[in-house]
Amino acid sequence: MDLGIKGETALVVGASEGIGYESAKGLLEEGVRVLLCSRNAKKLEIAAAELKRATGIEPRWHAADVTKAADIASLRSWLGREAAQLDILVSAVGGSQRALFEELDDAAWLANYEFNLLGTVRVIRAALDSLKKSRAGGRIVILGAAGARMPYPNQVVSNVHKAGLIALVKTLGAEFQPHNIRVNSVSPGRTLTQLWTTRAEKLGRERGVSPEDVIDEFTEEIPMRRFGRPEEIAAMVVFLASHKASYVNCQSILVDGGIARGLI
Repeated sequence: MDLGIKGETALVVGASEGIGYESAKGLLEEGVRVLLCSRNAKKLEIAAAELKRATGIEPRWHAADVTKAADIASLRSWLGREAAQLDILVSAVGGSQRALFEELDDAAWLANYEFNLLGTVRVIRAALDSLKKSRAGGRIVILGAAGARMPYPNQVVSNVHKAGLIALVKTLGAEFQPHNIRVNSVSPGRTLTQLWTTRAEKLGRERGVSPEDVIDEFTEEIPMRRFGRPEEIAAMVVFLASHKASYVNCQSILVDGGIARGLI
């Protein structure tokens, strides 16, 4: 299927691994010029080389930490030099924190807020002027989590802030319409990324079982009886970033194997 985005320009933040990396790859395969951003320069360099091997195109990249104002200013300046206009922004920043409510102090809440919610706000702010210049109409796709729609146990701080991303999408999708910019999000369920591999290893050590046993335990709640693959989530990201999704706006799309059972 021709998604109609060949020759456009995209910025993918959080692109060094996982869903962000696969989203960048999917966009490159559609003929999009992709700019990469993540906080770890070495990982970005490796990711860019791997993407060149996979697609034949070496993307430009810039290291920036979304929790640091100076880095966001640097990202904005770099973006201005690299792209006369920006058509697509993919924000794949954030993560979850496994802890009970009683274990979380103000510092933990504020750090998670900055990483999961404010970081995305900063990325959008940095890219907005460039997106307004898109002749095809700008598109923003934010990576959220199924936990925003069906809160996971022991992840209260992340559940709350991921739910905030849905409110952000609903608000900005309407507010940015005068600029012809659509805003949507993808809410993945349990996906085999480095985050889950690390978590399974940690829980396995605590329980005296293998990481595979931990993954099997968490798989039992998923109707499809398996974790998602990063490229499966990225496929929805690329679709929402395309003109085939031209009437999709202000939405949070679950790609979760059916784990979130709510009707709304």
